[in-house]
Amino acid sequence: MIFKRGKFYWFEFEFQGRRYRESTNILVGRGVPGDVSPKEKAKQVETAKRQRLALSAAGIQQRDPAPSFENFTARFLKWIDVEKSAKPRTAQFYHDMIRLLLRFEPFKKARLDEIDESLVTKYIETRRAAKRIKVLRQKNGKVKLASTNRPIAVASINRELATLRRLLRVAHEWKVLLSVPVIHLLPGEEQSDRVLTQLEEETYLAEAQPLLKDFATIALDTGMRPEEILRIRWEYVRFQPAGDAMYGYIHNPRGKTARAKRNLPMTKRVQAIMERRHVEADKPVAGYVFPRNDSGKEHVPYDTINSQHDVTVSALKTVKRFRLYDLRHSFLTRLGEAGAHAFAIQKVAGHSTITISQRYVHPTEERIEDAFSRLERYNAKKAEELELKRRANGEMHEMPVPPKSPTDDNSTVGEADVNVNEINNEPWRNRTSNLLIKSRRPSKDQQDSYG
Repeated sequence: MIFKRGKFYWFEFEFQGRRYRESTNILVGRGVPGDVSPKEKAKQVETAKRQRLALSAAGIQQRDPAPSFENFTARFLKWIDVEKSAKPRTAQFYHDMIRLLLRFEPFKKARLDEIDESLVTKYIETRRAAKRIKVLRQKNGKVKLASTNRPIAVASINRELATLRRLLRVAHEWKVLLSVPVIHLLPGEEQSDRVLTQLEEETYLAEAQPLLKDFATIALDTGMRPEEILRIRWEYVRFQPAGDAMYGYIHNPRGKTARAKRNLPMTKRVQAIMERRHVEADKPVAGYVFPRNDSGKEHVPYDTINSQHDVTVSALKTVKRFRLYDLRHSFLTRLGEAGAHAFAIQKVAGHSTITISQRYVHPTEERIEDAFSRLERYNAKKAEELELKRRANGEMHEMPVPPKSPTDDNSTVGEADVNVNEINNEPWRNRTSNLLIKSRRPSKDQQDSYG
């Protein structure tokens, strides 16, 4: 039964001995000409409610309608903040990617189950046609967005697609979706293999401002990640060498991976930078090595270093453009070319797996030739050791051999053989020099007669 109650239509009916009375949320009125009347819509709501109850009574569970993409992203990000609480940068990455996905209006307005392969394809086409936007942080703390003429990199679009795929798979795990669309990452993603030459390094450092020069030198000589360098504190700098080391070391307490906690030896020029900055800062006991201001409570932001880097690289005509992160890549590549094995590189770099470290061990012609030379020396050493063992064994075989017994060639047992068996308390065993003949073991009475 449909009835009016206030501004809305309500329904009331009885099912399996229970009375149901609810609002249909349909406003009372005449409605739009040509459209279904409000009262008819209210009846449809009542019918839908009856159908759900009947299906439930028959053991057929009805799924709730899928939430909108925008609403589910809020739930997803709350879960990410808890799941990635130990990795705040990873959590921030998901927040940034979701913000980019929500800029696409078809995603923002769609229900979660309406996102299919065709809608994902439209998103890819939109992103491929867009241009990069550069974030500029002004001195007053405000952020300004500046458009560039460069297209969005394939790697950037793939990170967005990977986030979307992760969100939809989580929705499927939570039983919000029955199925998820197939999302393939775009081909053509380029891996940065930029390695600075010694001449490029010298040219770059000569042009860099003092802050950038110190930062880049530490990156080139320790391979620390940019955020790890900016977080260096005087509490973690040891100027005194440890063990047989020539210089001190820097302790990194945390980082991107579980293996990021490590000690990194300083080179001569890194120690010189640390000592100079320590003196300039009045030899503090604690605080950041790269403070943002005199208070020392915050470190220099990454954007400051990156902006100085862009200005420096743009001014250099003979140096091909590279990223700040390529300084770390250059260090690890040089470490591999110097002969360090993959496990040593993993320890120094703080890589989570050995697979990442293996990329820096490049099999150059010089290193292959050196490997064969080492193998040749190894084989020669082992051959020499084997020869020494053979000579030692040969000297033992040259010891005098006792003369043969006259009865050695006879098939009968000689007197000397019987004496030996009697000494061994085994008179039932017959021996010769060349053959041991075991006779039938005597009975207990026979053994007693021998004794």
